[in-house]
Amino acid sequence: MATFISVPLKKSSDVDLVKPLSKFITATYAAGEDQAEYLRAVEELNKLRKNALNRPLDKHESSLEILMRYYDQLSAIEPKFPFSENQLCLTFTWKDAFDKGSLFVGSVKLALASLGYEKTCVLFNVAALASQIASEQNLENDEGLKAAAKLYQLASGAFSHIKDTVLSALNREPTMDIAPDTVGTLSQIMLAQAQEVFFIKATSDKMKDAIIAKLANQAADFYSDAFKQCQYKENLPKYFYFQEVLPVLAAKHCIMQANAEYHQSILAKQQKKFGEEIARLQHASELVKTVATRYDEYVNVKDLSNKIARALTAGKKDNDFIYHDRVPEQKDLEQIGKAALVKPTAIQVPISQKFSDLFEKMVPMIVQQSLSAYNQRKADNVNQLIGTMREATNLCNGVLASLNLPAALEDLSGDSVPQSILEKSRTIIQQGGLQSIEQLIKDLPDLLQRNREILDESLKMLDDEESTDNELRTKFSQRWNRTASGELYKPLRAEGTNYRNVLDKAVQADQVVRERYNAHCEMIALLCKPEPELSAAIPSANPAMTLQGSEVVNVLRSQLAQLEQLKKEREQLESDIKSVQFDMASKFLTALAQDGAIDEEALSVSELNNMYGSYRQTVQQNLRAQEELLSNVQTSHQEFSALKQSNMEANEREEVLKKLAAAHDSYMEITGNLREGTKFYNDLTEILLRFQNKCSDIVFARKTERDELLKELQQSIAREPSAPSFTVPSYQAGPGATPPASAGGPTPAPRTMFQPQQQPSKPSPPARPPPPNFSSPPACAPPSAAMAPAQAAPAPVLPAAAASAPAMAPQAPQAQGPPYPTYQGYPGYYHMPMAYNPYSYGQYNMPYMAYQPPAQPGYPGAAQQQYPYSQQPPQPQQPYYPQQ
Repeated sequence: MATFISVPLKKSSDVDLVKPLSKFITATYAAGEDQAEYLRAVEELNKLRKNALNRPLDKHESSLEILMRYYDQLSAIEPKFPFSENQLCLTFTWKDAFDKGSLFVGSVKLALASLGYEKTCVLFNVAALASQIASEQNLENDEGLKAAAKLYQLASGAFSHIKDTVLSALNREPTMDIAPDTVGTLSQIMLAQAQEVFFIKATSDKMKDAIIAKLANQAADFYSDAFKQCQYKENLPKYFYFQEVLPVLAAKHCIMQANAEYHQSILAKQQKKFGEEIARLQHASELVKTVATRYDEYVNVKDLSNKIARALTAGKKDNDFIYHDRVPEQKDLEQIGKAALVKPTAIQVPISQKFSDLFEKMVPMIVQQSLSAYNQRKADNVNQLIGTMREATNLCNGVLASLNLPAALEDLSGDSVPQSILEKSRTIIQQGGLQSIEQLIKDLPDLLQRNREILDESLKMLDDEESTDNELRTKFSQRWNRTASGELYKPLRAEGTNYRNVLDKAVQADQVVRERYNAHCEMIALLCKPEPELSAAIPSANPAMTLQGSEVVNVLRSQLAQLEQLKKEREQLESDIKSVQFDMASKFLTALAQDGAIDEEALSVSELNNMYGSYRQTVQQNLRAQEELLSNVQTSHQEFSALKQSNMEANEREEVLKKLAAAHDSYMEITGNLREGTKFYNDLTEILLRFQNKCSDIVFARKTERDELLKELQQSIAREPSAPSFTVPSYQAGPGATPPASAGGPTPAPRTMFQPQQQPSKPSPPARPPPPNFSSPPACAPPSAAMAPAQAAPAPVLPAAAASAPAMAPQAPQAQGPPYPTYQGYPGYYHMPMAYNPYSYGQYNMPYMAYQPPAQPGYPGAAQQQYPYSQQPPQPQQPYYPQQ
């Protein structure tokens, strides 16, 4: 039987997975046990890739297990890392498995920043290695047969999976080895070989002939389909691999069909249909003869041929002497049934039996994105609640400051500094006073400028790379078939625009803070002075009457105390709201497992309402209580003001105290704003640095891809002919030129898988030198006969002596006729008589002179002939026909 067909492995360039994945993990996950575990998993993943792709693999199932584990791991991490050209950019480079390249130009390869491309190529190697391991199995025992059938079906399923997914996994045209047509054909070949293995097992188990015939007929049908796909696909025949495969498929189709006819003939004999038996055996004999004559270089059908011949001889003898049954024609025979026992193995992750996810604790990217959106919604809710409470506090402080409360209640003597003002002064001095706030204001421009420089540098990298890409796209036009940088960088540019808008708003906010500081700078400086200087700066006033025991004063103090209590409640609420935590990851994972998708908005809104609904109600109650208290305070203050003695000094003193109270509140607010602004700029610096790293990574990956594509273009340009192909005129065609193939009908399989391809642009060899002239007309044939094409006459058998002729000069392609084999460098020949031939130097197909019979006398006076093309003159005594 013929050997089984296997597929070569694809080869990949080395890729460093550690650096980009580790950078993403450290940027995404906080330092801790999880981050350390993920970083260790990245190291293991990198080792797994090296073991699977960067070392020679033995033809053993343990090597196949390593490949399948790596494929499973790729499938597991695909949803957990943002692999894309504009996020986590990793460029994978693979060579075409069937393109061997040349001395001057390397083999075809493709580099893509796509994890789907990596998965496709790894799965191709899984299928290829499975076919190689299957071809090494011992088919003489059950274990080898079962393993081969399983592996061929796995290879068929893997190739079929690539056919269905390759175009969606890649964002550009794949290399020919993983193109849908190619892998579809390979899947069919593997399926046919799996069916053949079942036929071999059925034969060895001596199952019923009817079953064996159906198995063989189905295998022949599979091989026929594979042969047609190889022959008629536009790009497959150009590969040397498929030139080797094509005759193997044709031979196996004939062999399987012959086996089917043979076993069906046995069934016919059992059913007393002796004519049908002979007809089927005759058909089987013709099929094996076709294989023996056309594909004998690599297929041995001697045993099958002898078996069919013996059965046919015995059947004819019995029918001639005993049964005399009519032998029907082949077209009248009933079709043999088919039984398909194989099918492509479906690729379902995990395909490895020993797979364990290295990143089991890491949630998928869709969950990470949902968590990010949830955290943003949560932050918005928290900021809204806290902002509402802080606005209420600022409003309360503003109203009290405008009423000079509580300082007015403490300043009943009219000549001392109120205790509340002294406390405010001590608070400002403890926080650094003017020097602290001025230093914070001074630092903001430097922080702003640093962020602007990082953002500008990041966008400049994108601009430079996009400019280079546009120049090369203009230069190479349609050859430059990668994604345009302008399209690829849209998300990054949108992100950069967002950061620039954030910086512009921050600049406006900084300006508002400076203006507020300038408005209260004088009073803040006064609060920073020692108590004697502060007391001297405040005007004094002597009230006409004392209000120490007044009921209005007591009411005001009670109301102010209630306001302070509301402020403390809001501070506690703010702390409680900030500390609320909930594990949404498990909720999102549950939704993903149940529904296959996550409705983030609905889940997040529902959970946030549950968590913060009660806090919202409490905040609203606090705000309503403050509003009612402020209204009462304003009413009580009017009564208090009416009781106080009105004079100019008292009014001036109260205005100064109001400004001092407002200055304290402004100082605290401005200091808080400046510290928040400083933290904002520092946090934004980290975000912009990550953005810069992202831009740097994608630009580096694009440069690597650009270099690979430029190298590929150089190779493709080097492969192109320097001049267009042209048609050789008919008068230059040699007598042995092969006529053009008929346009209709399938092309028969080539006789040998080592036959070199004919290059259309190669010049034809020089014409043969003309034969020497003979002066004697009887000794030579007429010119028309002498110059007749060699292929016009039948070719007699050439004696073995002609094989030892000297090396011949280059000559035009010769016609070739079965059943004589040809080999590379051996052009084939026609058999011709060993007669008196002055051209016996090796040009077997040249016309020769008519031979003079021995009975006719020669020409004694003729000049001695020279034989420039041979070492010795031919022997005239040599007979015309070879001796038996």
